[in-house]
Order: sequence, then C-alpha cells, then structure tokens
Amino acid sequence: MKLRRATPRDLGQVLQWAAAEGWNPGLDDASAFWGADGDGFFVAEVEDQIVAAISVVNHDADFAFLGLYLCLPAFRGRGIGYALWTEALKHAGTRTVGLDGVAAQEANYAKSGFVKTGSTARFEGGVPVVVLPGLRPMMPQDITAIATLDRLANGYMRPCFLSGWLLGTETRQSVVCEKDDEITGFATARLCHQGCKIGPVIAPDQQTALALMHSAAQALGASDVIVDVPDLQQDFRQTLIAQGFELTFETARMYRGRPPNPPAVQTLYGIATMELG
Repeated sequence: MKLRRATPRDLGQVLQWAAAEGWNPGLDDASAFWGADGDGFFVAEVEDQIVAAISVVNHDADFAFLGLYLCLPAFRGRGIGYALWTEALKHAGTRTVGLDGVAAQEANYAKSGFVKTGSTARFEGGVPVVVLPGLRPMMPQDITAIATLDRLANGYMRPCFLSGWLLGTETRQSVVCEKDDEITGFATARLCHQGCKIGPVIAPDQQTALALMHSAAQALGASDVIVDVPDLQQDFRQTLIAQGFELTFETARMYRGRPPNPPAVQTLYGIATMELG
C-alpha cells in the first residue's frame, strides 16, 4: 500500500467514484475543488491502482474541511481507508476540521476526536418563482463583498475555494442580490450528474434566499433543484417542505477542535457542498 497526494487526474477519477456512490457531484467540481487547496487531496494505491481517497482542504489558517472519503468495495475492511484518513489529517495541522458524515460513521469519526454539533439536510424539489428587485448575475468586482458575506455566514475565510466556486461556466452560475448598492446575498447553481444543486445560499431572509435559488437555477435552465440546509435553519426547512420539497438525505455536522463561532444572525440557508463545506 502506498499513500500519496492526489493529482488532478486522480481527483477526476475520485469524483467518478463519488457519482457511482450516489453523491452526485457537480459536472465541473474538480477544478473548483482543486483550486481550494491542491495539496489537500490524498489517495491510497495498491499495485499502482488507486483504491481509496480523502480530502482535507485547508480553507484558512484556522479551519479545514474533510470530505471525499471513499474506498473501493473490494478493498474495504483492510485498514487502507483508516491509514489514509490518519495521514491526510496531518495536512490540517492544528486547524479545526469539519465534516458532514453519514450517521453510520458517526461513532468511527468520534474515535478520531470529532464531535457532532448539528446536521445538514438535503432537500429536492421545484424551486418556487420568487422575483425580487436587485437580483443580477455575479460580476468579478463582487468577490470582495461576497467573501465577507461568506465569512460572516460560515465563521471562517475560504478565498481560494470561492475564487473557483463562483467562476461562471456552462454548468455553473452565481447570482447576487443588491440593495442600495450593497450586496446582501448570493447563490451558486451548478449542474450535477443528476439535476441542479444550489449552494451556497446566503441571504438576509427566507424570501431573498428563495429568490436567489430561483434566479440561480433559472440561469442554468433548471426548475428542480437540490439544496443542503443546515439545522440552524429549521424554519427554512419547513418552508421548503411546504413548497413541496422532499427531505432525501441527512448528515451529521461534526468538528475536531473548536467549531466556528455561530453568527449572531443566521444568513446561511444552504451550504456550498458536503465535500468542502
């Protein structure tokens, strides 16, 4: 067994594994993920074949996020995944590390010092038509204001991640809400192997969140969307259910180390991705 840092080509293969597992990554997630921290992706090899993978992406000096933890079925139960897990976590150093994990793995993550602090729930449905003044496509000069909103909503900075995640492509579009020449919210939509995911969704209120979701989806010609909502937005979860959305998946939000301080005002209505936070 050989543990090593992944290459961009490896990451593309790992995202194909993720798609096969039903994780439904975005069609162009690889470049955005890699741009966040190219040193934060790891694989295990057996006889020159990669058989397991994990990411520990350092977003800033204090915070990292763990994801893409996968092992091919034929190689499970042999300690390969755990060896890779242990090696990859070294990349985070003394940073707090977050993850969104399935319930079946909570006990295993707890053995490595991760503590559950909440949950993230996936909702799928037809986004309602909500139109507000001030909605427009994101422009490059918006990035500073967006980064500030993102930091306030999440409790940490992730400039490298955002620079790639917000980049407009044929399969990815971001929109903002502007009021009195000030950006008050934003959302990114991306086409996935199945459907369209919206995230992050950061807004001052529910109506703006729904309007941003509709506008972002519309930019890609989508009507049905997928959004991952943190448990601090219980009212928004109920609003989505009332709009006909279905809860299809739930993960435990866990941290090793001190979690980010919760903001005084909850503006995070949808996380960016369960893989990178």
